[in-house]
Amino acid sequence: MSTHTPAPTPAGFVVVPPGLAKVVVTDTEIGDVRGDEGFFHYRQYSAVDLAEAVGFEEAWHLLFHGHLPSASELDALRAEADRLRVLPPALADLLPAICATTTDSLQVLRTALSAWGGITGQRPLYDAGEQERLASAMAAVAVTPTILAASHRLQRGLEPVPADPGLDHATDYLRMVTGSLPTERDARAVEQYLVSTMDHGFNASTFTARVIASTGADLAACLVGAIGSFAGPRHGGAPSRALEALEQIGTPDRAEPWVREQVGSGARIMGFGHAVYRTHDPRSEMLKGVARRWDDPLVDFAIGVEATIERVLAELKPDRPLYANVEYYAGVVMRLAGLEPSMFTPTFCVARSVGWTANVLEQARDPKIIRPAARYVGPPPPQPVPARTPATA
Repeated sequence: MSTHTPAPTPAGFVVVPPGLAKVVVTDTEIGDVRGDEGFFHYRQYSAVDLAEAVGFEEAWHLLFHGHLPSASELDALRAEADRLRVLPPALADLLPAICATTTDSLQVLRTALSAWGGITGQRPLYDAGEQERLASAMAAVAVTPTILAASHRLQRGLEPVPADPGLDHATDYLRMVTGSLPTERDARAVEQYLVSTMDHGFNASTFTARVIASTGADLAACLVGAIGSFAGPRHGGAPSRALEALEQIGTPDRAEPWVREQVGSGARIMGFGHAVYRTHDPRSEMLKGVARRWDDPLVDFAIGVEATIERVLAELKPDRPLYANVEYYAGVVMRLAGLEPSMFTPTFCVARSVGWTANVLEQARDPKIIRPAARYVGPPPPQPVPARTPATA
């Protein structure tokens, strides 16, 4: 942190809180998060109610078009998604080389989507009309799970499983990852997770995507930037870490001392607390109900540990209520549905690709570039430039 006196704020400029906390930067019709109430919505519907009532494709249509689809609209979206889920041949040929460079599926997705942008001839949003932008967004959402599933298998020396246009989005994603057709319970559980995490206000990755979109760049560039932001452990990287915490605790009697050790050392307890919610995360509450569909010791253990952690945190941090967030039960549900921890955050990306692209489409209609200012706090200028020391022969 600089020790210099900040320069005066110029007339007409506004100093905002660190991290833009509670600063409204634009208007949106896509959705909102009301953290004090423990409520969030897509368009005019509760996102949790949608996750209980509709499938991935219906929610996808809602975020893109502003209304739930009719039967014919749903058929049309499914037919288009089926076609677009198949990897372009040039990208399929390139993917093994990308996977050979890293074991991180999000790094593969970033690189692959960048290549996809060139392979499919993505034009700058600035030059594209509304229908071309929408077609690009549809294609990006459709191909994302195929890229992630193929990279997961390639990194393990397995052959990618081609997309099956006859299956719904969530079922085919699980099948492409695991190599087996999932049960209806497993597919529906993952689908509900996907629907409940498609969008969540102006989080860091969504804001990143919109900043890039405001420059008029192509849609692939917007998604690459969003994924780069999302990859950070403070943002999208917590589901596997929350499950790791359960594994570290091991047994119910270890929960309380483990929490006290973590808090005492200043460590963050992954899967608890949220930047917006000041009460229970509705996504976590819904996923807890989803997890209960399995008769598995992991579910009972997670529920018991949750209660202990919340009790101890209430004692140790009475001024800041901390509850389980979406990552806590997301890891439990995905593990029980057959996904490995390395695929938890990538699966989050499968869902969030819908919200990112919906926000990019909305931002692309705004002609103004996002260009905030920074307050300079370095040494006061102007100072004389030092004379250059002649080079030694």
